[in-house]
Amino acid sequence: MKKQNSKISDVIYYTFVAAFGFVMIYPILWMIMSSLKPEVEIFGNAASLVPGEFRWDNFSRGWEGFGGIGFDVYFRNSIIVTTLVVLGTVASASIVAYGFARINFKFKALLFGCLMATVMLPVQITLIPQYILFHNFGWVNTFYPLIVPAFLGGQPFFIFLLIQFIRGIPRELDEAATIDGCNKFGIFYKIILPLLKPALVTVVIFSFMWTWDDFLAPLIYLNNAGLHTVTLGLRNFMDADAGTNWGALLAMSSLSLLPQFILFAFFQKYLVEGIATTGIK
Repeated sequence: MKKQNSKISDVIYYTFVAAFGFVMIYPILWMIMSSLKPEVEIFGNAASLVPGEFRWDNFSRGWEGFGGIGFDVYFRNSIIVTTLVVLGTVASASIVAYGFARINFKFKALLFGCLMATVMLPVQITLIPQYILFHNFGWVNTFYPLIVPAFLGGQPFFIFLLIQFIRGIPRELDEAATIDGCNKFGIFYKIILPLLKPALVTVVIFSFMWTWDDFLAPLIYLNNAGLHTVTLGLRNFMDADAGTNWGALLAMSSLSLLPQFILFAFFQKYLVEGIATTGIK
């Protein structure tokens, strides 16, 4: 009787999970399938996922881009910005986190409190001061405002995540390395950094996704269409006067999700491990 009740509960549970998962993924499925539909069918028969006629030319027309700039330019710009931001975030956030977690220095508690306060600080508050600063540097309409801040401290959220992970690493390893002649940098590079792999993969995935999907910062700082990222490139397809090419827009939107799917598929195991071991569940 207990086995039968257990099987029934399992069936109910997995049915609910499958139904809920389908509801969550339905918008993505609709976007991908609609990218293969003729434009009149996209909204004329929106409820149907299966195209009445497959239009593969939506991808070719979308790849041609807008205003004489191909979509390959937008992909290239996004790859450059995202790669450098991820590298800068991993390098700077890991060093800062190590300092807070392992090194005692003056005003440490005060600075950590300021760090935690910036986690709750809306990005809109610092938008105008940052723009004025970068404008005075002559960096507007370049990639510098998007890339350089990542090398100067990274995201406070990532620093906090890495601090929590480092605190779970036994200090006895540091003491053993000190006895063997390692200095602070040697302990970080040879002991802490290799053990940070799960947390660093988590940082890489989130940093990649947030930077790749960022629309506001490129919109503010990049005026030249040749410097636009994928998010701005998708926005360029929407024209109130000439009309929106929905087929090409949905095709490129589907294609823009591919790098994130690939990254998540390869590093999903480390993502779960990194979040679980830092106590952020």
